[in-house]
Amino acid sequence: MQISDSQRIPASRDKVWAALNDPAVLKQCIPGCEDLQKSSPTEMTATVVLRVGPVKATFGGKVTLSDLDPPNGYRITGEGSGGVAGFAKGGAVVRLEAEGPDVTVLSYDVDVQIGGRLAQLGGRLIESTTKKLSGEFFAAFGAIVGGEAEVVAEAGDTKQGKRGWFSWLTGAAGGAPGAE
Repeated sequence: MQISDSQRIPASRDKVWAALNDPAVLKQCIPGCEDLQKSSPTEMTATVVLRVGPVKATFGGKVTLSDLDPPNGYRITGEGSGGVAGFAKGGAVVRLEAEGPDVTVLSYDVDVQIGGRLAQLGGRLIESTTKKLSGEFFAAFGAIVGGEAEVVAEAGDTKQGKRGWFSWLTGAAGGAPGAE
């Protein structure tokens, strides 16, 4: 599954960069996140409980940051599993662009592969769940760093919430057993 999107965050690029690298902020923003630890400056581990349709599982996994270009962006890769619920692995390229002194456009391109029971649920259910989770992530993230996040539409319109790369990678790419 490939996802590309942009979010307008009402905060400076430096503030957005700092928040994207702060496990305490991310833990508050990622839906279902029970634990998020930074094991090194470029690695984090997470435990997230999610429900995707009839499948509820605890996911745990590892996320690695590379190609760091502070405060302009980085590449994020992650993988993990939720026991019998399935697995996910993938990556994203994240870019931050200052639109003004107090507005940052966060753009991302995600490529994720899923397997197991999750993959059997179908693209529409996975996509709608991804939209919901990313909307929740960006609403919380925007509120914490300076207001509400908005989707940047191609025609210049904005809509609240949409697909979230970090939520998807850490939520569906987790790695601890415990599917229900």
